[in-house]
Amino acid sequence: MYLGVDCGTQSTKVVVVDVQAGKLLGEASRPHHLVEGDNGRREQAPDEWIEAFIGAFHEALDRAGVPANEIRAIGISGQQHGMVALDAAGQPLHPAKLWCDTESNVQNERLVARLGGEQGCLDKLGLVLQTGYTASKIAWLRELHPEVYRRIDSILLPHDYLNYWLTGEKVAEAGDASGTGYFDTRRRQWHFEVFHEIAPELDAERVLPRLIDSRQPAGQVRTELARQLGLADGVLVSSGGGDNMLGAIGTGNISPGMVTMSLGTSGTICAHAAESIEADSALLANFCASHAGWLPLICTMNVTSATTRIRELFGLDIAAFNTAIERASLGADGVTVLPFFNGERVPALPEASASFLGMTSRNTSPENLCRAVVEGATFGLRYGLELLGPLASRASQIRLIGGGARSPVWRQIVADVTGTEVICPQVTDAAALGGAIQAAWCAGEGTLEALCGHLVKVDQTSRATPEAAAVRRYDDAYTRYLSVLGRLHGDIY
Repeated sequence: MYLGVDCGTQSTKVVVVDVQAGKLLGEASRPHHLVEGDNGRREQAPDEWIEAFIGAFHEALDRAGVPANEIRAIGISGQQHGMVALDAAGQPLHPAKLWCDTESNVQNERLVARLGGEQGCLDKLGLVLQTGYTASKIAWLRELHPEVYRRIDSILLPHDYLNYWLTGEKVAEAGDASGTGYFDTRRRQWHFEVFHEIAPELDAERVLPRLIDSRQPAGQVRTELARQLGLADGVLVSSGGGDNMLGAIGTGNISPGMVTMSLGTSGTICAHAAESIEADSALLANFCASHAGWLPLICTMNVTSATTRIRELFGLDIAAFNTAIERASLGADGVTVLPFFNGERVPALPEASASFLGMTSRNTSPENLCRAVVEGATFGLRYGLELLGPLASRASQIRLIGGGARSPVWRQIVADVTGTEVICPQVTDAAALGGAIQAAWCAGEGTLEALCGHLVKVDQTSRATPEAAAVRRYDDAYTRYLSVLGRLHGDIY
């Protein structure tokens, strides 16, 4: 039996997988509390991740009917880019600043300039620093909390921190490390000179975790912790990876020719590449994969985080929200939403706010506003999909994951907006499944290709095929969206 864990923005999810039978036996989740501030601050306490892990761990095993001592290995997926700064005793010095935290926008702009602008970043790292990356968070801590910064003994990403809690080992792998802003994504190694620009007082070779290959274990669960959790001795913890990288594994996106799209708190689109890419746009992240090769990726910051705000504004549960979307007409009777409640990464508008446009006395209704925010989030993903170029245009199918993927009406909107067939894996929490698959791979259960072929199954009932008339109408609505985007925010290409 193998355990997959996804520590996301909103919750930690745990799945129990029987690799031999090819089945997910049980799953559970526990929520996290998000601390938000008007200046773009979005933080969490790392202790909450551990508490959530323990609760979801026990419930998932109970639901699966599996005793903890039958677990052979664990694979951890985590929200990317978060900064977990630890002291010499391994304790967090500050709440973890998350991927969606935009408080360090000024520091990011300064870092990009010091590294030689966008071209300098591309030359050094293979990508351009974004406000969400870890780099500017460290610079922010150095500038605003120097007394905390001076006590830093190590810096980990969220999934690395959970690996450390489980094993006592401070390690990292190329996939998640790609999103730090001080990792050379082409050579798959830390860029110590760039880290010195970010944190000149810190010794990078001591502060940064040891890099391991994605196939290598991070370590074994600590004996004392294993006793507390009821695990047997010697349980492996795989390298793990970022949620996007493990989500790719969990959808079978491990070779060229497939696109994975996530309708989660944020939106992501990725396509596997055998070689490092030369990005045409600074918005395209040349990330490494958490198995082999690369995973060029686009990330938007407002998907279910945006739809949840509107749904709760009208006091709707998820079923009622989906009904409202269905009742509204395609294009929401002319209402256009730029759902940038958290700023935006693609396009690069970290200080933007949400905008609702085209509202009149005739079209302003809960139904239209609900549909318009879903369409706006989906238009943002189409914008990102187009930036992937040939990697996306050659794909005949999109594997859709995340909470929004459970909505049939939203799946159809994605199919019509992109003009591409959409289908969901049977397990839509693909990052947690990807963690379990990687754990089994690490433990020697077989090749990754064979494991994905055995465990990743699509839900044929979820298939959504683009409808020609709707595709044409959405082309017009998307053009309207781009026009509004350009009018409010200038040249966004």
